[in-house]
Amino acid sequence: MSEPGSRTPAAASDGDASDLPFSAELAELRAEIDAVDRRILAELNRRAELVLRVGELKLDRGAGIYSAARERDLTDRLTAANPGPFPDAGVRPVFREIVSATRSLEARLRVAYLGPEGTFSHLAARETFGAHAEYVAAATMSEVFAIVERGEAEHGLVPVENTTEGVVTPTLDALLASELAISGESLLRISHHLMSASGRMEDVRRVASHPQPLAQCRIWLDRHIPQAERQEMPSTSAAAELAVREADVAAIGSSLVAELRQLQIIAGSIEDQRDNTTRFLVIGGDSPPPSGNDLTSVAYTVRKGKSGALHDLLKPFADHGVNLTSIQARPLKGTPWEYVFFLDVEGHTKEGEVLAALEAAAVFANSHRVLGSFPRATEARNPSRQPVGSPRSSS
Repeated sequence: MSEPGSRTPAAASDGDASDLPFSAELAELRAEIDAVDRRILAELNRRAELVLRVGELKLDRGAGIYSAARERDLTDRLTAANPGPFPDAGVRPVFREIVSATRSLEARLRVAYLGPEGTFSHLAARETFGAHAEYVAAATMSEVFAIVERGEAEHGLVPVENTTEGVVTPTLDALLASELAISGESLLRISHHLMSASGRMEDVRRVASHPQPLAQCRIWLDRHIPQAERQEMPSTSAAAELAVREADVAAIGSSLVAELRQLQIIAGSIEDQRDNTTRFLVIGGDSPPPSGNDLTSVAYTVRKGKSGALHDLLKPFADHGVNLTSIQARPLKGTPWEYVFFLDVEGHTKEGEVLAALEAAAVFANSHRVLGSFPRATEARNPSRQPVGSPRSSS
């Protein structure tokens, strides 16, 4: 006799039989998913065929293979047209990689960035150009420009401004020293992760990173591991390498450096300010035509000691109804107490009022140079890579 409510072997058998409809329905749904995946693959190959034809046309005309405006507008349109339930946040990264993979059929695209490997500049380059571009790490900002100038890469990606730390002055200096033009921009949401070899908080005795991430995560570190020593490193990549070698070290860095160094993420997004975003510039390549949503960067020098010189320089933009989004001043090298003013202007040089304002301002300048007109980034890229070692699911 069995206790009331207990399961006998026969009852267990009946229970297993009740799972059969579930198993049959699951198998049917999975078969439908497989069929959809095959149709997606067929359409991807159709897209690849069309891209190859586009590549032939570009080759005949000597046109570049990367178009910041085209790729921005593509993902913007698709996100706006998405009816769901596929999440909007997934549209951009999915199509970034589709574009990157099919673009690679046209020609090899090499991109230089400020290294070492695994830095936020590397992550920004990956988020901008996709996994199928080739990436070249440079030791300094000026070397990024030099690599592109020598033809060893078609483009470079350099940080120019951060919402927390402000302007990146080596980039402004390198722009002024180079003949390369700006051809695009990208915004990257900076998200810091705590990572180690074991992935266990209790193992952490030291926290290593570049000084900026350590400062940007100070409140979180004080709250969660105040006893851990903080160790400054030349880069987040160097900190990750230290965490690989030493079991009691946790590094602060990007999801990409965790992926590259095979570290386990202990805690994600530990930055104190969640709106920390860095603006990057794409340098090199063809000058983009107007896209309808552009910026123009220009550098002016003004006459030393002239009263109202800066007012005279800026007034034409107001007169022509052209908005200035940024004004930065840098010392003019070799000329003490004189300055270069970097302006970001809404619009493209091929638009009448923008060109008129630029030319009118040039009358009051000692010298001026347009650094580039390029499509604006519409939103910050927010990498959503799964932490290394975290569970993954599939249908």
